[in-house]
Amino acid sequence: MPEDRQWDEIFSKRMSVHMDEMKWLYSELYNNDQQAFSYFCDMLYEYYQARPAQLREWDAAREVVSDWYTGNEMLGMLMYTNCFAGNLKGVRKHLDYIKECGVNYIHLMPLLESPEGRSDGGYAVADFRKVDPKLGTMKDLYALACDCHDKGMSVCLDFVMNHTSEDHEWAVRAKEGDIEYQNRYFFFDSWDIPNQFEETVPQVFPTTAPGNFTWNEQAGKVVMTTFYPYQWDLNYRNPTVFNDMTANMLNLCNNGVDIIRLDAVPYIWKTLGTSCRNLPQVHTLVRIMRMAAEIVCPGTLLLGEVVMEPSKVVPYFGTLEKPECHMLYNVTTMATTWHTVATRDVRLLKHQLGTIFALPKQYTFLNYLRCHDDIGWGLDYDFLKQFGIEEVAHKKYLNDYFKGAWYGSDARGELYNDDPRLGDARLCGTTASLCGIEAAEYEQNADKLAGAIRLDIMLHAFLLTQSGIPVLYSGDEIGQLNDYTYHKDPLKAEDSRYLHRGNMDWKEAKNRKDPESRQGKIFSALRRLEKIRGHYDAFDIQADCWIVETWNDHVLGIGRYYRGQKMIALFNFSEFDQTAWINESETYYDMLTGQERPARAVGVPSHDFAWLITSFNGEENPVKMIGD
Repeated sequence: MPEDRQWDEIFSKRMSVHMDEMKWLYSELYNNDQQAFSYFCDMLYEYYQARPAQLREWDAAREVVSDWYTGNEMLGMLMYTNCFAGNLKGVRKHLDYIKECGVNYIHLMPLLESPEGRSDGGYAVADFRKVDPKLGTMKDLYALACDCHDKGMSVCLDFVMNHTSEDHEWAVRAKEGDIEYQNRYFFFDSWDIPNQFEETVPQVFPTTAPGNFTWNEQAGKVVMTTFYPYQWDLNYRNPTVFNDMTANMLNLCNNGVDIIRLDAVPYIWKTLGTSCRNLPQVHTLVRIMRMAAEIVCPGTLLLGEVVMEPSKVVPYFGTLEKPECHMLYNVTTMATTWHTVATRDVRLLKHQLGTIFALPKQYTFLNYLRCHDDIGWGLDYDFLKQFGIEEVAHKKYLNDYFKGAWYGSDARGELYNDDPRLGDARLCGTTASLCGIEAAEYEQNADKLAGAIRLDIMLHAFLLTQSGIPVLYSGDEIGQLNDYTYHKDPLKAEDSRYLHRGNMDWKEAKNRKDPESRQGKIFSALRRLEKIRGHYDAFDIQADCWIVETWNDHVLGIGRYYRGQKMIALFNFSEFDQTAWINESETYYDMLTGQERPARAVGVPSHDFAWLITSFNGEENPVKMIGD
């Protein structure tokens, strides 16, 4: 039995903390398969022993300060390795630039080996132990991680756990008829059971990849493919799959990855007659993975990708006694933010943030304006109904607005996965282009450009005001625009998400030093806001947060309080100057100018914001401590 193994003192101590719970959960999930559990424990010890000394030092430091990732100085950046710098060695060469951006957390998009043209942006992994040769090697990944650690940066990498590429070794052997490997997926001799699944399982991509199953001619069987036909769903009912996939995850950790992004985690357990989403067994698997990481590499964090409404997202934190993911994406706030840009109405955003603010402060969210993916309009339509808003018509309005097809809109985006039958579509575009910067520069309209840049900066100020870890999408720090060249690439033309996945323009990046350029205005403004955020206790994740009633549906008000600092943040989502009808009694100061600014009937220019602060710590003016 695992308890009788001759393990070293540190590993034994860590195992003793989790053994009873881990064994109970594993046995419940896998019908008391003691052989599989014994193998699992031996595997954990193998990866513990193989962990490099440098990473063990990081583990020891982070065990002492277990909440190291929750500070208000944290700032992330999301990037595709090839788009940002060509390959992993190129990223290493640009670490000084990343540091200059104030970033101490870099998220590298999928970079493991995937078949060209059938990779879904790297999410169809053919080999979990090999970096795509065009991007480098595992040695390059480890070298980059070490350089990042030397600069105080952490590295995040996607772990695609729901499926493999059809080119993965397991899938190849399954196609050849090997039953052992077919049992690692969901194979069926006929369409009878797949058709029963289809009755209750929603389609992820109903237009580009309809259905959840694909006929494989070579195997002569039907295989489950929830996302795309070339991505085969793994069968986590098979303990061999879970054991080997956990080993693949730990291998990435031992190659320097600090944060493991669990891709599409709600989908990993399948049961006939259900939606195959968010089933209880998913939480059991994530809990065991959390314990495995705490045993082998306790400096590692789990980031859950749960692109759903808050009621379904929050359970992935687990409980304070039995935690699952360390961090989750704040997806709904992102989508609601862009809804608010298009409607100029903050009522839904107030409602959404009120839900977030009511959650325990131990829950850490990753907040963002844009990412590699599209914007899906999964809004709270039950709430919006009270204002006469109907779902299908509203989605059309939002998409028309951000395409620039609505009169007066300067946004420039494109649709993704348009389904006219359901009146549904998602949206693509960079932050800058959706804010109107692209249209203003095309028209050479200085006034429009100034307003669009102001909106871009205001949205980032709102991002930085939220509790959690703000993450920039690479290029947003200089206001990078849409890249339409993907239309000419046959491997990309059918996927409009490449509109905002353009290559980093290093010539434009040089303009960040020019205060008169678009790049310089955005870069310097964001750096200043980031420095302010890192300086004040009011931005700490432990701060009390609440909605400040502005009595103006165009202006969002947020209050924050921690350690004697009280902050009022106001955001005008209208293209016209507005007044926040607040009446705070304390003496406030503008955090950007240092000047006294009463928090009473505050005027906020169009698409602008105000950060006001007061101190109860005996300081006359707390802003005097801040430099640009």
